[in-house]
Amino acid sequence: MTAPRFAIVGHPNKGKSSIVATLAEDDTVQISPYPGTTTRARAFPMRLDGATLYELIDTPGFQRARETLAWLTAHERGAESRPSVLDEFVAAHRTDPRFAHECELLAPIVEGAGILYVVDGSRPYSREYEPEMEVLRWSGRPRMALINLIGEGDHVAAWRTALDQYFAIVRVFDAVEADFDRRIALLRAFGELSDAWRPQLVAAADALVRERARRRAGAACEIAAMLSDALTATARGRANHDRVDAEHARRLGEALKESIRTRERDARRAVQDLYRHARALREESDLSLLDADAFSAQSFDVFGLSSSQLALTAAASGAVAFGGVDALLGGASLGLAAAFGAIVGGAGALLGAREIAKVRVLGRRVGGFELVVGPVIAPNVPWVLLGRALLHHRLVAERNHARREAIVLDVEHSEHLADRVDASRRRALERCFERLRTTRDADPDTTRTLAREVESLLDAGGARP
Repeated sequence: MTAPRFAIVGHPNKGKSSIVATLAEDDTVQISPYPGTTTRARAFPMRLDGATLYELIDTPGFQRARETLAWLTAHERGAESRPSVLDEFVAAHRTDPRFAHECELLAPIVEGAGILYVVDGSRPYSREYEPEMEVLRWSGRPRMALINLIGEGDHVAAWRTALDQYFAIVRVFDAVEADFDRRIALLRAFGELSDAWRPQLVAAADALVRERARRRAGAACEIAAMLSDALTATARGRANHDRVDAEHARRLGEALKESIRTRERDARRAVQDLYRHARALREESDLSLLDADAFSAQSFDVFGLSSSQLALTAAASGAVAFGGVDALLGGASLGLAAAFGAIVGGAGALLGAREIAKVRVLGRRVGGFELVVGPVIAPNVPWVLLGRALLHHRLVAERNHARREAIVLDVEHSEHLADRVDASRRRALERCFERLRTTRDADPDTTRTLAREVESLLDAGGARP
């Protein structure tokens, strides 16, 4: 069956392109605050698994609605002929530059598209809109009106009274702020416009709900894989003797932290790709908690567990908090940590103001020594990375494609968001973290278990402020 098609029409600069971008999940739609940006009709299909669920047609705004209506009225032959007269208008004026925009927006309608008429409910209603609404009524096509809210004003009541006289369904819909549930509700309302479209649009809504769950599961796997890689990462370099060279250890420590930062960035990009936000830019600003360094005091204080919850969680899960909670959070110690594994000589170092990773000097089979920094032993590092990933996911998952500004933190600064995770789930997560800390390589079974725990957090909204 042919996928339902909807022409998004209305006055210039009323948010038509924003509606298209949001409902088609397409951030390539050109959006501008200046009227007249859209000059040609362009179709944006909503595709899933290679199939087109529905198609949205972005159109230019009405320019000569009053003159168009006058032509139609002059050629009227009765109500039953009005759709044909509208078709004749398009055919007669297709090459007339005066009616270029009218022909562009009416062409898909006379070809069978449904109508989504967009107005700005923040501006007062005016009779100047009535000619274009009357022109659309001549089409006889299924019609819905969307009251978009672009500015601060509220004139929805007056708009609704007027629109109810021309359109079968009237909905308030904020194209920029609408979350997933509102988008699905609007899609189901489309199905009420036509019995022929209803089965397809109901199926489309159901398919998008399933896709939402698939994306959430995929994001959980990406986050779990990032945590697994971060907790098992090491940085290695040749050592000239069996003792730790502090400067060499510091450089390797910075390399280890940078590899973890890179892995976190890769995971964020993968999550954005899952939600079709590959073009979403992030603002590089120290004011954004997500842009703060993962190993900064700010990230530890906001995203990590508090010292008391860290101790309780580690004790309850049977985990060992290497380096000590007080040293980790206070950054007071600059000594050496205990030696682990096949250590030839000397051990332990602090990377920055907190104990992050263990340091080893290993004997090599063919002479010489190797300095190894890692894996991460600081018990709060995975909590910081997890908290940052949960917040990033929430911003991406709830972001719709009409937004053009950078992804930035939109929550109030708080402290220890991880403390808000349910205690039993916190213990389960800590057991996963501890298993990863004590293995040389990422363990697939532990990573899968971790992914299930993360998905349950994503499903529940995570550690929301």
